[in-house]
Amino acid sequence: MQFPRSQVILLGRSLPKSRRSWRSSSVQRQLLRSGSPSGALVGASTLRRSLATESSNVSEPPPPPPRQSKWKGFLQFVGRATLITTIGGAGAFYYITQREKHPGPQMPFDPEKKTLVVLGSGWGATSLLLKPWIQLTSTSHQVVVSPRNFFLFTPLLPSVAVGTLNTRSIIQSIRYITRHKTRNVSVIEAEATDVDPVSKTISFKDSSDIKGAVSSTTVPYDYLVYAVGAETQTFNIPGVKEHACFMKELNDAERFQNEFLDCLETAAFPGQDAQEVERLLHMVVVGGGPTGVELSGELHDFLENDLKSWYPELAGKIRITLVEALPSVLPTFSKQLINYTESTFKESKIDILTKTMVKEVKERSVVLQMPDKSIQEMPCGLVVWAAGNRGRKVTQDLMAKLPDVQNNRRGIVVDEYLRMKGAEDSIFAIGDCTATAYAPTAQVASQQGAYLARQLHQMAKRDHLEEKLGKLETLASTVLDEEEKKKALQEVEVTKKQLAKIKLRPFEYSHQGSLAYIGSEKAIADLPFMNGNIATGGVATYLFWRSAYLSTLFSLRNRVLVATDWMKVKLFGRDVARE
Repeated sequence: MQFPRSQVILLGRSLPKSRRSWRSSSVQRQLLRSGSPSGALVGASTLRRSLATESSNVSEPPPPPPRQSKWKGFLQFVGRATLITTIGGAGAFYYITQREKHPGPQMPFDPEKKTLVVLGSGWGATSLLLKPWIQLTSTSHQVVVSPRNFFLFTPLLPSVAVGTLNTRSIIQSIRYITRHKTRNVSVIEAEATDVDPVSKTISFKDSSDIKGAVSSTTVPYDYLVYAVGAETQTFNIPGVKEHACFMKELNDAERFQNEFLDCLETAAFPGQDAQEVERLLHMVVVGGGPTGVELSGELHDFLENDLKSWYPELAGKIRITLVEALPSVLPTFSKQLINYTESTFKESKIDILTKTMVKEVKERSVVLQMPDKSIQEMPCGLVVWAAGNRGRKVTQDLMAKLPDVQNNRRGIVVDEYLRMKGAEDSIFAIGDCTATAYAPTAQVASQQGAYLARQLHQMAKRDHLEEKLGKLETLASTVLDEEEKKKALQEVEVTKKQLAKIKLRPFEYSHQGSLAYIGSEKAIADLPFMNGNIATGGVATYLFWRSAYLSTLFSLRNRVLVATDWMKVKLFGRDVARE
């Protein structure tokens, strides 16, 4: 039986247009199967309900996706940013290391320009060589002469002495610096023996153990940067050279480390009496400046952090005594920081003897003159001498050649432009070898080297313009054509104006502050601020001290090595083995 056409159309209208045709045919098939009008009506009613349900389901939009947590999105962003930063940082680090490792080719010398000889490889000389404007555009041949072929970061030398840092971590090859220059630089490992300011020559000899067929020679110079530094002042006190350990060069730190561990092992030898053990474990540091104070602090850390674990039977018997002839230690620091250092040393059981002078150093003791003028002999196992500087022999010989103007016992007398008096046209002197109003510190020498680099650059421009001016004046006087002569005279005037603009400024020292490590992960800092100073000390200052020294190191290699050494000591402690 057939279903009325109007009902089929009505059912079709309740469906979506896109599905109306196949739904209608489906309804017709079901009605045809029923075979009776009643069956058709029941089937139609059932189909209406089914189709209505399907239609309502089709017309409803799909449910929205679940909302993402804000924290989840933030963590995903942080993760991506961390990954990108890590990859980018690793790539930049690799690029910098490869650039430092492969400096590339250099230009040859320019024979038309002058020769500059740099004597020394300390703070002053290295600071001069590092400046970007000293690219040998001002000189035809730059020669570096030094008895050591590396720069030593002296502020961290006490850390090497107790094994906190490795010796290789605080040195940087001079060839690393010179090979990154635009033009070729000659580096000669030799000891200067004579400087002749009249003939403008310097003589030097090979001081290494292995020598070739030629072990000494002489080279001429147009400009000489004299930066040989100074040696330790012993004040002619008997026994200092023979029995005391200095703290100025890298081999001094290595010697101290070896002898200090030797005292420990000797004290641990079976059969030593109590008095001998007490003598062997008494360390005397002479000199209350930054070097002596930092060495005392490093020794205390070595004792507390390592020796108590590996030498438990000896650690409690180790004594450290700091001797200073002045009324207080660290005389360049503020009174507040001096008091803080003394109180910290008192807590660390480090004895400070001020107003005490050393009269003699013996093999097993040191003779002291106490504040009351009494003489006391103090038994000790090791004496470290960190007091005073004096000029080297080559410096004294150079000053003797100009006795009228070079008569200061402290060192070479220079003018406000750092030119050696008596040889102002050719010799510049910087660093500890000079006698100036500034303290003989690394900071002063570094600023002098940077200043001198700028001066040499200005002098090179001046020499070039003077040479150009001479050629133009000659051309203007010999040319016959009036037009060319007028043009040459115009260029002469322009060159004279350019030459007048070049003015050499005197050196001005800018104090950037003083830092010192005092042990127990504490440091002190005396920093300039506005018109006064900021004096601070403690653990936070210690972290600042470390970050300041890391940033002052001259290469990425040194920064990585020093930071790695600090981390190794923090995790594994210092090594107590000795060669």
